[in-house]
Amino acid sequence: MNVRLQKWDAVVGIYILVAFIMFIVPLPAFLLDVFMAFNMAVAFTIMFACMFAKEVLDMSFFPSMLLFTTIFRIAMNVSSTRYILTTGTSGNVVKTFGNFVGGGNLIVGGIIFVILILVQFLVINKGTERVAEVTARFTLDAMPGKQMAIDADLNTGAIDDAEAKRRRDKIQQESSFFGSMDGAVKYVKGDAVAGLLLTAINLIGGIAMGMTRGEDISGALATYGILTIGDGLVSQIPSLLISLATGILVTKGGKEAEFGPTIIKQLFGIPKALYLVGGTLSFLGIVTSLNTILFLGMGLIFVVAGRLTAQNLETANIESQVDSEEVAAEEIRQPENVNSLLQVDPIELEFGYGIIPLADVNQGGDLLDRVVMIRRQIALELGTVVPIIRLRDNIQLNPNQYIIKIKGIQVSEGEILFDHYMAMNPGYVEEEITGIPTFEPSFHLPAIWITEGQRERAESLGYTVVDPPSIIATHLTEIIRQYISELLTRQDVQSLVNNLKETNPALIEELIPKQLGLGEIQKVLQNLLKEGISIRDLLTIFETLADYAPTTRDTDILTEYVRQSLKRAISGKYFPAHETTQVVTLDPKVEQEIMNSVKQTEQGAYLTLDPEKSRQIMDSVGKEIQKLENLGKSPIIITSPIVRMYFKRLTEEYYKDLIVISYNEIESNIELQSVGMVTA
Repeated sequence: MNVRLQKWDAVVGIYILVAFIMFIVPLPAFLLDVFMAFNMAVAFTIMFACMFAKEVLDMSFFPSMLLFTTIFRIAMNVSSTRYILTTGTSGNVVKTFGNFVGGGNLIVGGIIFVILILVQFLVINKGTERVAEVTARFTLDAMPGKQMAIDADLNTGAIDDAEAKRRRDKIQQESSFFGSMDGAVKYVKGDAVAGLLLTAINLIGGIAMGMTRGEDISGALATYGILTIGDGLVSQIPSLLISLATGILVTKGGKEAEFGPTIIKQLFGIPKALYLVGGTLSFLGIVTSLNTILFLGMGLIFVVAGRLTAQNLETANIESQVDSEEVAAEEIRQPENVNSLLQVDPIELEFGYGIIPLADVNQGGDLLDRVVMIRRQIALELGTVVPIIRLRDNIQLNPNQYIIKIKGIQVSEGEILFDHYMAMNPGYVEEEITGIPTFEPSFHLPAIWITEGQRERAESLGYTVVDPPSIIATHLTEIIRQYISELLTRQDVQSLVNNLKETNPALIEELIPKQLGLGEIQKVLQNLLKEGISIRDLLTIFETLADYAPTTRDTDILTEYVRQSLKRAISGKYFPAHETTQVVTLDPKVEQEIMNSVKQTEQGAYLTLDPEKSRQIMDSVGKEIQKLENLGKSPIIITSPIVRMYFKRLTEEYYKDLIVISYNEIESNIELQSVGMVTA
């Protein structure tokens, strides 16, 4: 702790100490003149500092300044009153203000003094008090929203911890400042009332003192009235300046702008307004009996000012256009312009020139419409928005070839024959038809390319016949389903959160970012999408996360809790109603071996299962899956909840389409039949 007395601390301390000395100790006239001049200089300094401050926090100690200057001014008023009443004279400053400002006339000086009091009290103080009160209330009400916006920017990586701390500190300082200003303006209001009362008391006291010295009432009033009015003006003019400074500061708000240039630009920056003012003044000078030279001259000044403003605006626009063109040309010349080429499209479909008619609307192609339907279908099925799919032709490909890229990397390809159809045997068609042998690109099933003339016969025999656009659309849909978890970005999650917040703000405020960050929620949603689980019921997912996040922040474990809360949707997806579903179960011994091989680390859990044991388990899985496929059923393995995610990790590299479900993810009314068991 620093206990040394700093230089400026001593200055402030002396300032307050002088005020208390003036309350107690009678001061000579010269010293009073010095303090009055200093008080006026401080008032002008405060007013101009408030005027040219770029933002309110540049004057964060303004409430304390109000208190200090008010105390000093009242103490000075008390000291000067004491001197006037005891001596019947005053210093140079008071006498000058009484004679010069008041014209040496008691009535004129009194009227000017009352006008200053009324302007300060009824106009400036009243408005300033109301603005400060409203600003303080709205600033405090807006704090939670500003804090959430900072947390959201921090979670999305838009700002770092240091910037977030700086913004939070600024919000806290603003709330403290406007809260203090709401009370500090009462000092200014009270100062005006005190000035009026002190002047009245001084006048009455002066008359009484004059009469005790043998003067009549008119002589005492003439002597002490002028001095009282001068003393009141000396104190009220600085008080008026500080009231004006207070009004400037609270009406400035939180805007960072230069005070003078901004006001001049907003007031005299519109040529049309200046033309109208000039025309109006000129009309009044010509038509009415007003001073023609004065009004006509002033009108012409406004017209000329309007023309000059218009020329400046035109010049500024031209300069702006030239600057923008120079910047654009400079960007073209600079190597940094290649940054736009570094952006990677999330999904791309590139095709050879032979497939262009399928994507060209003018040639009857409907591939673009099918892409739109794919995005709608995935949104309804999985509850997430698919990024824009970029379609472009590529002359480097074979005419009938197409490729699909995810984040700029090719993940699949296919080839079609234009004006041909793909016929696939569903498994029960015995009669074969002639055609070009091929493989269906989505599921790599054997197929045959047939002509338009063979289509009707193939359909009558039971073949599944698909046109080329449907082949590409189906292939693209399956690729998107396969990679949708990678395509879900933090920004996508933020959009989902914003949509849910409109109807469930309490849930979002509880969960984000107090319990989980945006990245952790993204990981949970990606885990669900990776296994084909829809995230459309976002309310249930977030409710579950809010329930279990206090106990664990492991996204894999949270995913399992969410899956269990979505068991109705999972059961409806994999188990048809009113039917018995054939499944494969997992030997409890195998489950125990898997759990014994789980190792927990700070980065998460992983399996350390013996390679030979893993091979035995995978061989058994393959045999059991074959049983289900022979029955024409989807490969589904049922496990206990605790082992589900580890078994899925173990098998996903070998059997990508294998469905692994725990007992807790199945509705109680589902009927299952085990046709085998995975053993080691």
